[in-house]
Amino acid sequence: MSAARSSRLMGFGHAVPERRVANCEIEAKLGLEPGWIERRTGIRERRWVEDGETLTGLASSAGAAALDDAGMPRGDVALTLLATSTPDHLLPPSAPLLAHRLGLTRSGAIDLAGACSGFLYALTLADGFVRAQGKPVLVVAANILSRRINPAERASAVLFADAAGAVVVAPSDNPQTGLLGVDLAADGSRYDLISIAAGGSSQPFSPGLQPEDFLMTMRDGREMFARAVEMMTACAVRAMDAAGCNPQEIDRFVPHQANARIFDAVCDRLAIEPARTVRTIADYGNSSAATIPLSLSLAHEKRPFALGEKLLLTAAGAGLTGGAVVLGF
Repeated sequence: MSAARSSRLMGFGHAVPERRVANCEIEAKLGLEPGWIERRTGIRERRWVEDGETLTGLASSAGAAALDDAGMPRGDVALTLLATSTPDHLLPPSAPLLAHRLGLTRSGAIDLAGACSGFLYALTLADGFVRAQGKPVLVVAANILSRRINPAERASAVLFADAAGAVVVAPSDNPQTGLLGVDLAADGSRYDLISIAAGGSSQPFSPGLQPEDFLMTMRDGREMFARAVEMMTACAVRAMDAAGCNPQEIDRFVPHQANARIFDAVCDRLAIEPARTVRTIADYGNSSAATIPLSLSLAHEKRPFALGEKLLLTAAGAGLTGGAVVLGF
């Protein structure tokens, strides 16, 4: 075993479906006036899969792009983490198929269900593995939420999308790279604010269930909004405290792209101006755990992360789960 002093992110990739779904298509179905969705969410369009596209297919494309970007030999990857709420099947897990498709023949592979915070949870676990084992980890977050949307429920039908993002976490001997500060949180007192009622072991398939029982429901959008702002802000403050930095030292802020009004509120509370905030929600919508790695990959394409940069990532989602990470490059 070769322990590493630190970790570093050295490869980024993403994949989105070709199909673009504009707001006018959804507004017409829901009887909403033109412009309603963008005013309330900041979304102009989102990507949805076509028939035949799969979660592991989307995740494989993102993972391959990240491995290529890192120049990482497939045989060096020791662990594959797949953060998803929409695996191909309840059983078996999707991560082993993902690793197989990518040719990661010496990698363990597990699914992680952390809802919108799943990528941050997976990134934290990857960092711990790299520090303990001294071996690289592939982290992929992917979701196909278009197949879990109830098209008649306005609160969720306007938000959710399909995408995948990936990063490679590798050993580093520089203590100023990788995860400099982390804070993870959970609040199960409002476990059911966003949920899919049926399909799990507490409410398995039965003749009495309706099709909508297997689709997403958001019970109280206003409460979810308030709790998300509170959790994302609090986790971000604690993560920066752990990293020994303040908001003025953050070069780029990458929030979960849940709703533009949510991360605008978090920006205001943290005193981080819009110019430092990475925003992808307008063109890609809310793909849950995939939004942060998608945003990282798009931001890196536009302006590569530079030595010495500090990034702040924060998210909150169903469960409730939440977290924040300060990254050093």
